[in-house]
Amino acid sequence: MPITFALLKERKDPPDRRVVFSPQKCQEVMKQFPDARIIVESSYLRVFEDHAYHEAGFPVEEDITHADIMLGVKEVPVEALIPNKKYFFFSHTIKKQPYNRNLLRAILAKGIELYDHEVIVTEKGSRLIGFGRYAGLVGAYNGFRALGLRDGLFELTRVDTLPDLKAVKAELDQITIPNIKIVLTGTGKVAHGAKEILDHLKIPQVSIEEYLAEDFNHAVYCMIDVMDYNKRVDGSQGDKYEFYNDPSDYKSDFLRFAQVSDMFIAGHFYGDGAPYLFTREDAKRADFKIDLVADVSCDIDGPVASTIRPSTIADPFYGYDPHTETETDFDAPGVITVMAVDNLPCELPKDASEGFGDMFAEHVIPAFFNNDKDGILQRARMTTPDGELTENFKYLQDFVDGLE
Repeated sequence: MPITFALLKERKDPPDRRVVFSPQKCQEVMKQFPDARIIVESSYLRVFEDHAYHEAGFPVEEDITHADIMLGVKEVPVEALIPNKKYFFFSHTIKKQPYNRNLLRAILAKGIELYDHEVIVTEKGSRLIGFGRYAGLVGAYNGFRALGLRDGLFELTRVDTLPDLKAVKAELDQITIPNIKIVLTGTGKVAHGAKEILDHLKIPQVSIEEYLAEDFNHAVYCMIDVMDYNKRVDGSQGDKYEFYNDPSDYKSDFLRFAQVSDMFIAGHFYGDGAPYLFTREDAKRADFKIDLVADVSCDIDGPVASTIRPSTIADPFYGYDPHTETETDFDAPGVITVMAVDNLPCELPKDASEGFGDMFAEHVIPAFFNNDKDGILQRARMTTPDGELTENFKYLQDFVDGLE
């Protein structure tokens, strides 16, 4: 039985040019799944213009209410939600984000089945799709852009004015990184995106032991995992899975890296209750050496003390004065320069959309035509047509009811 998918126009402000499928990927999906139909909601903002879909053979329409499945990227405004449909987008509700409480209430009230991209996971809970790599790529690039501007070393072009990742890497080919030490946290897609930039710059990766103990006459970086920057309070051997389940017996061990690092690229995932990497008091210490933070993870007033607000694509940098704990100019003397853009993949919409579409076509689309044999849709479904939360998301009921 044919299933009609609609590519949604992105309506959130600031504007987002990304889309789930490029015109080429639409053609590939239709070829692989003959019962798939794809229509495109007209958009003047999308990185792939309406005419590109039309020329590829796909209807571009103002009215998409006849579609079965709605495919978007960011939150759909309440007034634009079509009742009794299936929607895929990042709802930003699974952590009980208060600014989207009304969105989740409206989804339930309108009998919508919500599938959140963030919870499209394997049976073991590993995420299958996302924009993490592109956040890491752009975040690391922006970190070096801040370094060049602040220290008068070089001027990198803004990513959002470049056509694609190839052009981004061509920009990096024109610069030389000074003798600095860079610490990169994380081991997931975000961190590996950042690592891709570091490796493209031919900055050598060194071991933790070398990084902490040795001086170098050229730039180096060190990539560290959660057990490298946390330790048990009692001094005994730590365990990653124990930490994930209950981090209360752990404290941060990040200061040993902060004492020898110039730049910090934050590509880690931060779990609730985990120790902060560094606090405002840590940043005041005379031996705290980091003076540039590219915070891709961007948890506000959290594990990275200098990240006191998100920044924007238009104005990506600010300064954090550790002594006054206030914001100042990003190039002011004695401050920590901060890059904390919270929508980094938007700066590289073409590559980000193509990469996302590859993952979505591989992992999600087949589930509609194989009776969801791997449970992909079942795990990702947050709400039912009856206006109820599914079993895995019942924990959000208090949030919906306004009790939290």
